Amino acid sequence: MYESLSDHINAERPFVRGSNLKSGTELKTGEDPMIIGLPKEIKNLERRVGLTPDSVAELVGHGHDVIVETLAGIGIGADDDAYRHSGAEIVETPAEVFERAEMVVKVKEPQAVERAMLRPGQLLFTYLHLAPDPDQTADLVASGATCIAYETVTDNQGRLPLLAPMSRVAGRMAIQAGAHYLEAPQGGEGLLLGGVPGVAPAKVTVIGGGVVGENAIEMAVGLGADVTVLDRSNDVLDQLNKRYGTRLRTIYSTRSALTEYVTDSDLVIGAVLVAGAEAPKLVNKEMISQMRPGSVVVDVAIDQGGCFETSKATTHEDPVYLVDEVTHYCVANMPGGVPRTSAYALNNATLPFTIALANQGLDAVRQNLHLMHGLNVHAGQITEPAVAEALGYDFVDPATALS
Repeated sequence: MYESLSDHINAERPFVRGSNLKSGTELKTGEDPMIIGLPKEIKNLERRVGLTPDSVAELVGHGHDVIVETLAGIGIGADDDAYRHSGAEIVETPAEVFERAEMVVKVKEPQAVERAMLRPGQLLFTYLHLAPDPDQTADLVASGATCIAYETVTDNQGRLPLLAPMSRVAGRMAIQAGAHYLEAPQGGEGLLLGGVPGVAPAKVTVIGGGVVGENAIEMAVGLGADVTVLDRSNDVLDQLNKRYGTRLRTIYSTRSALTEYVTDSDLVIGAVLVAGAEAPKLVNKEMISQMRPGSVVVDVAIDQGGCFETSKATTHEDPVYLVDEVTHYCVANMPGGVPRTSAYALNNATLPFTIALANQGLDAVRQNLHLMHGLNVHAGQITEPAVAEALGYDFVDPATALS
């Protein structure tokens, strides 16, 4: 039904590299320096940045040229001079970044105006979350670009190393957000998450014990809440039990267990992941209707469509809405709320892959199994099976697409 981040991928696939394609030419194989573009993020209140000044300095040190849109890093406290000091060229418009760059590095999925600037042979390296997003997928297919998604790049243990940093942030933020919206002035039940001596703590249920769930549990247990986790991996439940003992209730997830614990919770965290695919709707409308008025749900799976039937994506500007008097927090870029922490944590994970792509282009993908797993779209073809299945495209094996 669903998987935790700790065991979602066991399959092995191959890896590739790009070229400095101008429109209509062929991707380079890495002998020449690459022009790397960094646009300013334009999603609602998204203040993270795809490359920090330190990352730019590393790329420049490898002989590459980096062009940065003015004010791209202002949300993390990095002004244009910080990027100039790192060796970047500052340009005034995103159009110039997309026109000149052979590889574009971002954080969030390209918005419609950005997708219109992509071209055949250009590399795009960012979060994509295509399965629940048919419009973005169609535009990327039409662009002819090569699109590598952070969220499906793997490591030797079958984990998702580029998703994990933001999953850690989102899991921790989920408890902060939930605790805030349980307060009476926010329309909540008026509960302190950890209670006080003589008053019971709030009941928190975490659905999924992967990276998001593990970090949500750490925060909730640390605050003294009454915490339950549901997962379908006995190994995950065993590990969590060994770590937290009686401070955490570990439950094998069944439909009846979900109903029992969700409906009796003050705060429910949706921490479900099926790699590359749309999240399963594990909590239905009936369960939501049975929750107490003023309770809260936080759907961290919203980037992949959400795991609550009542979920719809929200923004940091307008983060919540009510269904049956239950507050829904479904912000699609939660880590964007703490951009300094998030951007540096993300760059720590992405930089080795960014350097490999810059040094070798598509050869990096061909030669590296984990980047091959990250390839979602190439030259008008869908190369991620979960995306193809979710949206009705023909799946093309990435090695075949690249050959």
